[in-house]
Amino acid sequence: MVKRQFPNPVELFELMKFKKPDFNGKRRRLQSALTIHDLRTIAKRRTPTAAFDYTDGSAEGELSLARARQAFDDIEFHPSILRDVSNVDTSTTIFGGPSAMPFGIAPTGFTRLMQTEGEIAGAGAAGAAGIPFTLSTLGTTSIEDVKAANPNGRNWFQLYVMRQREISYGLVERAAAAGFDTLMFTVDTPVAGARLRDKRNGFSIPPQLSLGTIANAIPRPWWWWDFITTPKLEFASLSSTGGTVGELLDSAMDPSINFDDLKTIREMWPGKLVIKGVQNVEDSTRLADLGVDGIILSNHGGRQLDRAPIPFHLLPEVVREVGKDTEIAVDTGIMDGAHIVASIAMGAKFTLIGRAYLYGLMAGGRAGVDRTIQILSDQVVRTMKLLEVQSLDELTPKHVTQLQRLIPRS
Repeated sequence: MVKRQFPNPVELFELMKFKKPDFNGKRRRLQSALTIHDLRTIAKRRTPTAAFDYTDGSAEGELSLARARQAFDDIEFHPSILRDVSNVDTSTTIFGGPSAMPFGIAPTGFTRLMQTEGEIAGAGAAGAAGIPFTLSTLGTTSIEDVKAANPNGRNWFQLYVMRQREISYGLVERAAAAGFDTLMFTVDTPVAGARLRDKRNGFSIPPQLSLGTIANAIPRPWWWWDFITTPKLEFASLSSTGGTVGELLDSAMDPSINFDDLKTIREMWPGKLVIKGVQNVEDSTRLADLGVDGIILSNHGGRQLDRAPIPFHLLPEVVREVGKDTEIAVDTGIMDGAHIVASIAMGAKFTLIGRAYLYGLMAGGRAGVDRTIQILSDQVVRTMKLLEVQSLDELTPKHVTQLQRLIPRS
């Protein structure tokens, strides 16, 4: 029989610690987010449907994105044992410079549409965390303002070679003058992918008001207040080039770009030149032979060709072919620090996050981006410690098995 007694109040209070209430709603909201998926849930609640779906959606049936995320979930880790992992080193060198973590912020267009702090929040958070930030040609903050927001950190510029070549050349010159150290030439957008969520939502820049958008805005007054009380939403680096938003978008997608354009950009750009949107081994080999500084395996976050190759699955073969001569990075589908660790183990030198960063931005502006970086960084460190590796260099394919669902038919 268990002996029972009246509880001693002193002992009871020792066992029960009451949490102090936090009256800062944003801080409370962000601290409750333990994963990127949690940030996504908050972002969806706080952002009008058209803006959220522009970020969250991808092309056509959205199979490319779903498969990329599934590929990262379909991995098996193989940890070692009895190694001292009191401290792990997450730092790396990528494209000629340092990064405190093996991930950086990918280029995203229309970023201030998601939340008004936009690229300023992303660049500032990246600089504070010691990781690179990439500004898109279709960004809503200028090259010079991003540099001001991240004066001592690493800034990269993503380039679309536009039909009016002089516009693109001008952006290259401005990025170089502002001290951006890496140019990310995107090559997977001869035309825009069919993003059906946007069409169904009547998405446009600036947003078109309808009874539906007004009804959707009623429970999200903070977003609309930010939208109407902050500077005009526009493609900041292109604002002086003239033309409507639609004309600029149409000009940005040029089906005529080719390897001659790559040669021209290489001759213009003084820093590291990286090619983004590579999706097969043959192109990787040709680019390596041409001496590019890096290759980013990417299917544009699933936003261009649906049913495109899964970058994470393509990674091992490309690394075997050209990894000794060219630095390989990977994006699309990364939602967890474990995905980042698995990519490094399979041979990637670096990874890029797009939606994960934007979910944090929509959830809480700059503080939300800080939270994204913190969540992923904590997960990277924890995964490394549980694998019992002390540095990124110790990660090898022996630590990961890629489990296969989609097996080609012979």
